[in-house]
Amino acid sequence: MTEDRILLQGLRVMALCGALPEERDRVQPFELDIEIGADLAPSGSSDDLGDTVDYGAVCAAVAAASEGEQFTLMEAMAQRVASVCLGADRRVEWVTVEVRKLRPPVPQHLSTSGVRVTRHRQ
Repeated sequence: MTEDRILLQGLRVMALCGALPEERDRVQPFELDIEIGADLAPSGSSDDLGDTVDYGAVCAAVAAASEGEQFTLMEAMAQRVASVCLGADRRVEWVTVEVRKLRPPVPQHLSTSGVRVTRHRQ
């Protein structure tokens, strides 16, 4: 397993994700951090985009899945994003996805709530 990683931080999406009725009917903001494990030595040597994972394509696929589906739990949303990342490029060995809800529905002052999952290519 490679130690190399591509870091995508602060990807903002508007999604339907939550267990409360109002969260099921109204999109809300989420922020995603994604770490993609892939061997970056070939692209480091060649300086060629074709030798690495295209993070622009990954961001587009993640946004489409996040914004185009509905989730009850952030765990399910993170799992879906991880699946999208693993399927985006055969060179992706593993992925860590952090999903943060930017407006958690609790009466206390809470900046964000979130989950982090790590998944490996099978």
